[in-house]
Amino acid sequence: MQGVNFTVNSRKFDGTVNRTWRCRPVDINGPALVLFGSFARDTEHPDLGSIAAGTLSYEFFWPGQWYNVFRFHEPDGSLRNFYYNVSMPYSLNGDQLDYIDLDIDLIVWPDGRSQVLDIEEFEQNTRFYNYPADVVSNAERTLRELIQAIESGTQPTDLLLTGYLPATGKRS
Repeated sequence: MQGVNFTVNSRKFDGTVNRTWRCRPVDINGPALVLFGSFARDTEHPDLGSIAAGTLSYEFFWPGQWYNVFRFHEPDGSLRNFYYNVSMPYSLNGDQLDYIDLDIDLIVWPDGRSQVLDIEEFEQNTRFYNYPADVVSNAERTLRELIQAIESGTQPTDLLLTGYLPATGKRS
């Protein structure tokens, strides 16, 4: 699939597309599907602040996992932050990747600080979309496991820092 661009769709529980973007595959044969993209324009995010055009995004998706991780780098290549999405496992159909975003996010900053976001949105959407009990329990379990891994120093971010270089998409 070299040279093929992927469309990524972050969907709500009812299947409607919440966000969509294009990126290119970096690694589709490893334990994680790794995609690479960059922000085309300046973006204001309520929790991440100003994201400059040219900010790089490495996106990690694991089969069967209830989360995905975006590793953001400033346009100069320096690490900006990690952004964990608690989500249902992704599906891949050709060059289209879809996942159901379950609203809970976790930011990890380069200095190790972490911040859980959107618990209230998760609770509201649990009622609005009538999330089944197994979806709720998987989301809550995933968040606990991610927090524990980050607090214990075994966070997945350590693994995500190695193997790929900013802006090149090549293995180091």
